[in-house]
Amino acid sequence: MSDHFSEEDVQREVTELEQKSATAARIFDLRRIIGGLFVLYGVIVTITGLTDGQAAIDKAEGININLWTGIGMLLLGVFFLVWLRLRPVAPPTEAGMGDERPPSD
Repeated sequence: MSDHFSEEDVQREVTELEQKSATAARIFDLRRIIGGLFVLYGVIVTITGLTDGQAAIDKAEGININLWTGIGMLLLGVFFLVWLRLRPVAPPTEAGMGDERPPSD
């Protein structure tokens, strides 16, 4: 039995791999990971700041440091997620998929 692939089979396989690569690039975009973690931790720290007693606030010289830090983390996380939404990862182009050889003069 011969393992002979037609040009159409090869092209279909290349297209599938390009789609998987673009999907993986979107899923593992660092902006998504960083933004998600900052939002998650920001929510936790903000809730801690909202429930802090007066003793914790006095310990930080009258500043509810957990509340302000949590709000800052939330804002930073939202910034990363909005940035991801406004400037998504571009799918790879055919020009970027070819040889990495410099052009000959």
